[in-house]
Amino acid sequence: MYKNILIAAAIFAALSVALGAMGAHALEGLLNDRFQKAFETAARYQMYHSIALAICGILLYLKPNKMFSLAAKLFIAGIILFSGSLYLLTFFYLQKITSLNIVGAITPLGGLCFIAGWICFALAVRKIN
Repeated sequence: MYKNILIAAAIFAALSVALGAMGAHALEGLLNDRFQKAFETAARYQMYHSIALAICGILLYLKPNKMFSLAAKLFIAGIILFSGSLYLLTFFYLQKITSLNIVGAITPLGGLCFIAGWICFALAVRKIN
C-alpha cells in the first residue's frame, strides 16, 4: 500500500509542477486575475498535499497505521476534488463554457477532504510510540 501512495505522490507532484508552469507561462494573459489566482492555488495546494501524501507513504512503511492510510486517501480525494475542480473551472473559462460552473461547488468538498486528512494524520502520529 505504501508504494502505491508514494507513486501517487510522485505523479501528483510532477503534475503540479507541469500545471504550475503551464499556468505561469502558457496561460499568461489568457486568464483574468480571478482564474489566474485559482489556477495558482490549485497547483500550490496540489504540491503541498503531494508532499503530505509522500510523508504518509513513508510513515505508513515505517509505522503501519490505518489512519495514515486514511489520511493518504483523503489527501488524494482532496487533490482531485479541490485542485481538479479549479483546473476544470479554468478550462471552462478558457472555452467560454458557463453552463458548467456548478463544478465550483465541488471545490469546498476537496477542502474538507484536506482538513479531514490532516486530522487523520495527527491522530496517526499520536499513536506512534
